[in-house]
Amino acid sequence: MADPTNGPAQAAPDTPDAAPEPAPQQAAEAPEVTEPVEPAGPRPLGPAVTPTGQAAVDGGLRRLAEADHLPVSGHLDMYEDVHRGLRDVLAGLDQHPGPPAPSPSPTHDRPDQ
Repeated sequence: MADPTNGPAQAAPDTPDAAPEPAPQQAAEAPEVTEPVEPAGPRPLGPAVTPTGQAAVDGGLRRLAEADHLPVSGHLDMYEDVHRGLRDVLAGLDQHPGPPAPSPSPTHDRPDQ
């Protein structure tokens, strides 16, 4: 009789009802996957530039594409130059055009003296 806490009784190995255990199979060797070989060194960034309508800004942004053709040692100078140009454009937006400030008149032309 089977013990209900342990599950069904196992057949003895020498009985004809017992199925032989399958032999462990050798794992098939997976084919070696090779990654495509990429050239060593930096890859071009190729930044996309969307025109802004401001010639000075668009020119600065186009200069960023030059980074792909410069050695890394030249990137900082180019980035600083573009940053300086963009900063100048922004600073120009803060200057409000208007009439020139009145110049002081000489003291000898004043009637109260």
